[in-house]
Amino acid sequence: DPPCTQGTHSAANPGAGAPEAALASPPPLHNRCTSSSTLAPMAAGGGEAPVYSVLLPTYNERQNLPLILMLLSEAFDEMGETYEVVVIEDNSPDGTADVAREMQRVLGASRVVLVERAGKLGLGTAYVDGLKVARGRFVLILDADLSHHPKYIKDMVRKQREGDYDVVTGTRYRRGGGVAGWDLRRKLTSRVANYLAFTLLNPGPAVSDLTGSFRLFKREVLEQLFPRLVSKGYVFQMEIIVRAAREFKVAEVPIAFVDRLYGESKLGGAEIVAYLHGLWTIFTQI
Repeated sequence: DPPCTQGTHSAANPGAGAPEAALASPPPLHNRCTSSSTLAPMAAGGGEAPVYSVLLPTYNERQNLPLILMLLSEAFDEMGETYEVVVIEDNSPDGTADVAREMQRVLGASRVVLVERAGKLGLGTAYVDGLKVARGRFVLILDADLSHHPKYIKDMVRKQREGDYDVVTGTRYRRGGGVAGWDLRRKLTSRVANYLAFTLLNPGPAVSDLTGSFRLFKREVLEQLFPRLVSKGYVFQMEIIVRAAREFKVAEVPIAFVDRLYGESKLGGAEIVAYLHGLWTIFTQI
C-alpha cells in the first residue's frame, strides 16, 4: 500500500453514468488513515471540520490555481472563518495536480484537499466527487480561472445570514453586477443562453442568472439535490439552481464576472451544442 497521505484522494472513474450513481459509490481513497465514512464531519486528522468548503474543479489551470487559492485564503482569513478548498483535478496535462500539491505545502493539507480523477469526466461528477470529501456545513462553488473573485464571498455569507437562506447565488444581471473582458459575441451568447433557460425552465423571480456558477449552498441542499439531477457538464449547475429556486429559500448578490486571466476558455461550439441538448433534457424531465 502507498504511504498514508492526508489531503489527497483518488476518485474512481464514474464512466458515463448519472451523477447520482457517482454519489452512491464513494471513490477509493489514497489516504489509508481515514475511511470515506469518517471524512465528514471530522477532519482527516481528527480535528474540527471547517465551516466552509469550496469545490474547485480544475482542468489545465496551472497558472490560475495558485492565485485563486491565495485569494480564497485571504478572503476567509479576513472574515475569520474556517475553510477548506477541495480541488477536483481531472488529470490536466499541464501539471495542475503538481501545483495543487505544492499549494498543499504552502497553505496546509487541511486547507487544500486534492481529489485526483482519471480524466476529464465532466463538471457535474466533479462536484459530486468533491462533495464526498468536503467537510463544511456550507459549500461554495466557483470557477478556478479567476472569473469569480473571492472578494464577493463575504457578501454572500452576509446575505445568507441575514435571511437564513438555503442558497445564495451571484448574479451578473442585477444592479451592481456585470461582465468585464467579453466581446459582443460572448455577451450575446450569454444573454441568449440565459433567456432560453428562463423561457423554458421558469425558475421564478428569485433568480436572475441561471447560467452563472458562483454560489453558496447549505450542505444539505446539495445532498438532497445531487441524487435527483439528470444533467452533466455546464448545464449541471443550471439544473441545480432551477431545482433550488423551486424548493428552497434562495437569494442573490451582484457580482462582476471577469474573463479568465490565463489559459483558454473551455466554451466552444461543442459546449454550446451540449448546452442546448442539456437545456432540453432539463425542460422535459423536471
